This record gives sequence, C-alpha cells and structure tokens, in this order.
Amino acid sequence: MKKHVQVAAALLFDQGKIFATKRGDSPYPYVAHKYEFPGGKIESGERGEDAVKRELKEELDLDVTVGGLYASHTFEYPDFIITLWVYECEMLSVFTLKEHESYAWISPADLNEEEWAPADADILGSLKRVFGDEI
Repeated sequence: MKKHVQVAAALLFDQGKIFATKRGDSPYPYVAHKYEFPGGKIESGERGEDAVKRELKEELDLDVTVGGLYASHTFEYPDFIITLWVYECEMLSVFTLKEHESYAWISPADLNEEEWAPADADILGSLKRVFGDEI
C-alpha cells in the first residue's frame, strides 16, 4: 500500500499573477525541477490552514493570512498518494527562498501544466477558467 500524504499549499496572487516556487533535486523525478504551489505536509492533528502558514514561514520566511479553501484533490504518483489542499492566501511580508531553486510570478493564461508537479498541475485548468487574465 502506498503512503498517503496530506499537503497544504498556498495560492498567492499579486498584480494579476500567481506565485509559484520551483522544486530542486528530488528522489522522485516526476516532481524534480517543477513548479508547485508553496506549502508542505500537514502534521498529525494539524489543520490545513495552520500547516500552510507554518510551512510558508519555514520554507520562505513568509508571513501570510490564510483565506478560504480554493481547491482540494487527490493524486496518485508512482510512489505515493497526495491529497492537496490549496488555500487562498495573502502575503504579509517579503519572502526568502530557503528550499526552492527559484520562483516565478505567472499569469493564469501562461500556466503550463508540463512545468508543474503533476498534482499541482491538475489545478491549473481551474485557475485558467476562473481567473483568466483578470485577477
């Protein structure tokens, strides 16, 4: 049986663009050097909203306000299963890359599924439909 991981991630907007962080090397080639919504694993007994706030502080030294849940879905990778909870968040501070190789601000029309980790890529179609170029 595959391990099932619960992950909380942030959907962050600024000037009509979505914030994406790019992973570095990984033991899982299907997520290495791919964009993702920043966030991380939800710890046992932790709420998703608290996890995304904690993970953004740990990985980016970023303070955020966590809003509503934008999307959630489960995706099966070859080695594990992930349930991704994506929360709309607002940046309250500047950020510093600590664990990612780079970041980008991407307009919804320019979101390219091939550049994203597959679980995160499944949400891009919804973002394009909902926001288009009018964030």
